[in-house]
Amino acid sequence: MLPTPVDLTLDEIQSHFGTDEKARCYLEEIRWPNGVVCPHCKNADHKRIWEIKENPEKKIRAGLYHCAECKKQFTITVGTIFEGSHIPLRKWLVAWYLLCSSKKGISSLQIQRMLGLGSYRTALFMMHRIRYALAHPAFTGMLKGVVEVDETYVGGKSRGMGRGMHQPNKTCVVSLVERGGNARSLVLDRVTSKNLYGAIMDHVQDGSTVVTDDFLGYRSMPKIYKHKSVKHCAEEYVRREKDMDVHTNTVESKFSLLKRGIVGTFHQISKKHLPLYLAEFDHRFNHRKDTDGARTVSALKCAEGKRLTLKPLKKGDGRSVRLRIWRDAGSLVFVASDEVFRLLETGQKDVWAIGVPKSDVSSRRNHASK
Repeated sequence: MLPTPVDLTLDEIQSHFGTDEKARCYLEEIRWPNGVVCPHCKNADHKRIWEIKENPEKKIRAGLYHCAECKKQFTITVGTIFEGSHIPLRKWLVAWYLLCSSKKGISSLQIQRMLGLGSYRTALFMMHRIRYALAHPAFTGMLKGVVEVDETYVGGKSRGMGRGMHQPNKTCVVSLVERGGNARSLVLDRVTSKNLYGAIMDHVQDGSTVVTDDFLGYRSMPKIYKHKSVKHCAEEYVRREKDMDVHTNTVESKFSLLKRGIVGTFHQISKKHLPLYLAEFDHRFNHRKDTDGARTVSALKCAEGKRLTLKPLKKGDGRSVRLRIWRDAGSLVFVASDEVFRLLETGQKDVWAIGVPKSDVSSRRNHASK
């Protein structure tokens, strides 16, 4: 395996990891620093895992391993966002670096042009996979100390609707920033005291100092926190107290990066995908003191155990259901899944089959046989 460099730059990626073989070895060093681990059964015994030699004639690709415990084969991409992707790993590595090093983000069209991808759809899905890997569904630690909380609104302008949060095309984003620490951003459907307090109690440790502006939703802050606020309506933006400065400049500076990224780079973000973009900006903010290379390496370590599919899941678990013909009733046939088919054969009456025209079944069969 190739040693992980102290810092990673774009020139190093192009010169040292310009081939898929070198990129694969580098990702193996990041994911498996102590040796290869089977992603299926978590077997880490190196004597029970061996690498299968590459053989293009037998269609055996490089980097293929076999686990003697579970009798399964795997590569570095199994169980990561890279799984099932036809994009070369060297292009994936460049995309990760560009996303982590661009302060205000990088558009999918720019990625498509720079990496020579086939379509905008491919580039967008590629970037969404990376953002999905950076998102943390469950935070392990709570924010503590002095935590600044503020909200902003993302969305376009509506003519004749005035300004403010009442516009229907606006989406509220709440950020919680620990001074000198990390930040977390959330999307709220409605800005109410209950929703704001819920977000604070879920992410801020008891006994911390919460600093906000003079928005009415923060006035009845739970007693478990020390609440301090600045009155922006009276043009008060910072106030010096005995042991601290009361202001929300840190969280507002984070919002400025988000707004500049939306206006200047992405131009438009849907509410559906907004949490993915927030995860991207949060990761760069949380690693703002790191170099671009270190920020990229920390992001690559988040790729394991996460998958994002382009098509919506079928039946809730991502698997399609094969239907079998149960009974032929002339122009109408009744079809059912394999499980329901077996129940119908045993005579159970509390299950149902679906009636569909026979012409649809025959046309589907002819289409599948082509």
